[in-house]
Order: sequence, then C-alpha cells, then structure tokens
Amino acid sequence: MTTEAALRRLLVDLAASLFARGFSVGSAGNISVRLADGYLMTPTNASLGRLDAERLSRLDADFRHLDGDKPSKEVFMHRAFYTARADAGAVVHLHSTMATAVACLPDVDAGNPIPPLTPYFVMRIGGRLPIVPYYRPGDAAMGPAIEAAARGARAVLLANHGPVVSAADLTSAVYAAEELEEAAKLFLLLRTAAPRTLTPAQVAALLE
Repeated sequence: MTTEAALRRLLVDLAASLFARGFSVGSAGNISVRLADGYLMTPTNASLGRLDAERLSRLDADFRHLDGDKPSKEVFMHRAFYTARADAGAVVHLHSTMATAVACLPDVDAGNPIPPLTPYFVMRIGGRLPIVPYYRPGDAAMGPAIEAAARGARAVLLANHGPVVSAADLTSAVYAAEELEEAAKLFLLLRTAAPRTLTPAQVAALLE
C-alpha cells in the first residue's frame, strides 16, 4: 500500500512534470488524491511547478482543512468528483491549452464535444466528456453542476475554463489529463476535415 509520504512525493513530481510541459502556467490548476481517511490537495495560489511535499493541504473525510497550507479555493470541484464517483482516487484540474480551447467553442456538442478519434482517449477518459456551463472561477455553485455531470463521466470540460479529470489513482489521473489534451489537439487539427472515428461497437469494446 502506498504511504502518505510516498503519495506526497509523487504528487509533487507529477505536478512539476505537468508544469514543465506547459499543462499549467503560473498558479493555475490543482490536484488532489484520496487517502484512507481524507485527502491531499495542492494549496491555493501554488504553482504546480514549485510544490513542497510537506506543505500540501491535508483534508479530512469531510473536506475540512487539517494541516498544511490552505487548500485550493476550488476544493468544491474535487469534492464534487469524489462524491459522484466512488472509483475516483485522484482528481486533476488543468488549464491546458487545447482542452480549454475546445471548452471555448460555441458550436460543439456540449454532451460530448471530442469524438472518439483514438482508443487511448476512450480508454483514459471513457465514453462521455460533458461540458459544464460557465461559472466564475471559485464560485461554489459550480460544485453541484460538476457533481451531476461526473455521475456519468470520468472527466468534464468547464466552459471557458479547462478540464477536470478523475481516475482510480494519481498517476492514472495525470495520464488521463495528458491524453485529454492530446485528443483535444487532434480534434482541433481535424475539425475542418472529415476524420474517421471509432465506431460505436469499437468504443463499446474498449469500455468493457
């Protein structure tokens, strides 16, 4: 079983990798991981590229702050996923460029804007990627909307804001966030073409 100390180090390492490759800038984005008795979360106004493992926010099972720096102001976003999905062991929220670009498009299918172009996207993200309507950043009213969407999806796009991705563990959640960014890039590159997509049967087989 992974110890909390090991999870702290892993979170810092993965966050730094995301930051170094431009998946987040400044203090944008936040990451959390479920523990046996609570959660670890990146602090508010913290750069994903310069986190301190000892200063990560520690929350109890009810998302009350126990120790470490003050948690991200978007803690409600993570709570929404953990509440909606028993299979969520970690949540990653980024402002990655391509996924955010898709979240800004007015003429995509809000229920599933990125088509199944690759099997890797389907396997990492699942069969649905809904867009949650726009809310001002930090507005806790976003929480119920995310929770409702997350009941049927492992990941969502926040309109004009960015992606939120969940997975069974921290590494898988980061991989899924990376795969979503690549899928968004493919979608934007092929948007004016007529790409071949996976068939419903092929998608279903990947989700078995």
